[in-house]
Amino acid sequence: MNTVSKEIIHTNSETVSTKSWPLVVRDLTVAYHRKPVVWDVELSIPEGKLVSIVGPNGAGKSTLLKAALDLIPRSSGEVLIYGEPYSKARKRVGYVPQRESVDWDFPVSALDVVAMGTYGQLGWFRRVNKRSKALAMQALDRVGLADYAHRQISQLSGGQQQRTFLARALVQDADIYFMDEPFAAVDAATERAIVDLLKELQQRGKTCLVVHHDLATVPEYFDWTVLLNMRVVASGPTEEVFNQENLHKTYGGKLTLLSQAAEELMRKR
Repeated sequence: MNTVSKEIIHTNSETVSTKSWPLVVRDLTVAYHRKPVVWDVELSIPEGKLVSIVGPNGAGKSTLLKAALDLIPRSSGEVLIYGEPYSKARKRVGYVPQRESVDWDFPVSALDVVAMGTYGQLGWFRRVNKRSKALAMQALDRVGLADYAHRQISQLSGGQQQRTFLARALVQDADIYFMDEPFAAVDAATERAIVDLLKELQQRGKTCLVVHHDLATVPEYFDWTVLLNMRVVASGPTEEVFNQENLHKTYGGKLTLLSQAAEELMRKR
């Protein structure tokens, strides 16, 4: 694992400023009721990667993302986004939350939700101008929801709601995206739309961190993987770190059939 300092990162080949790294996490601990959820996490993510964050339930995957975005307090540690705390780098960050964490009864349309992404903030509501609406319509069309632009979000299906937040991420035009389980409980068409979006963002030089549960698709969808179980077990190129040994370390030997499928996929590559 790379050794991270506040100003520089030492890699095997060079020393580079943290400002050139989309995400640097140093000594991060988050605790609920004095019980650590993530503990002493050290992590650095290079630019332009599609990153899967995988681990068992309760491993701290969502907590890691929320701590990076100042959505929950940290017990200790530091998170830098392009060398700055989130409060100074927020305009460079896009966020797709878990579906169950969103109040879908809030009285706004899909178009309103997407247009809010142009303001570079996580809050629900600001007045939407014509330029924002035009950009939002383009993003909704990109994810196949142009015909649903004026439908209230509570009237959308689960997959359509997820696509709405993906469109919101698109319109943000951020440099780094945090996506919390975007593939959860979606249909095959939405899953393919998400994969296409991730590939498009990567082609534009963006970095995407995705909390992901389907181990079988990790080697297919992502080129960088973080294996997390309270602490970082391994982090690096998927083809190097996503292996049976590290999966056993992460899941404590209690692997599901999905991990076996993932191993089979790696053999076939």
